[in-house]
Amino acid sequence: MRINTNSVRLAYASVRRLVAHVFFDRPAGIETATVVRLDDLGLAARNRQDYHASPWLLLKRLFQQHNIREDDVFIDFGCGKGRVLIEAAMHPFRKVIGVELSPALADIARANVQQSLPKLRCKDVDVVTADVLDYDVPDDLTYIYFFDPFHGEIFSAVVEKLLASVRRRSRELTIIYFDPAEERMLLDAGARLVQASGGLRPTREWALENSVHVYKLGTRTPEPASVS
Repeated sequence: MRINTNSVRLAYASVRRLVAHVFFDRPAGIETATVVRLDDLGLAARNRQDYHASPWLLLKRLFQQHNIREDDVFIDFGCGKGRVLIEAAMHPFRKVIGVELSPALADIARANVQQSLPKLRCKDVDVVTADVLDYDVPDDLTYIYFFDPFHGEIFSAVVEKLLASVRRRSRELTIIYFDPAEERMLLDAGARLVQASGGLRPTREWALENSVHVYKLGTRTPEPASVS
């Protein structure tokens, strides 16, 4: 019997969203699991992607793998309902930022962050309603997260903004990219792939959509020498 891969993928995604809602969202009094189509928001456009939440367990594992310092600043481009912001703020970032095109999704993200605030380690969480093409990348930024939020010239423009920021203030950026559809743009810009976790799925396309790649861009600033 031939299996319809698309049907399996849809069923799997539905079960994953249900599990996320029952075991993570509902106990926390938030809602981040439901998919939101840009068509329904009147924001559909070429190279812009619908909202899908990153898996909670994946996020928990990702952040545990990094040596996050108290001067680190994190940003999620296309933060949607704020799930990534909440998990990031469980760690000792100095500041956590979400950039979201949709005012409706940004409002949901703010409400979810506010609801989660008592248990967050980083209390400085800001959700910015803006088009990434108009957003000025802060020069203290050190961590970037993408869950395939946009493609083509939009992704290229954001990479250029990151490069310009590194040129203004020399430092090393850590870029976490879930479903790295535009990986080639990062590599061509000089980013170095340092970790690749593949999604174990029956097809190459499905596996790529569930893989996470981590890159370094720029140069780490040497630690000041200790004075004896």
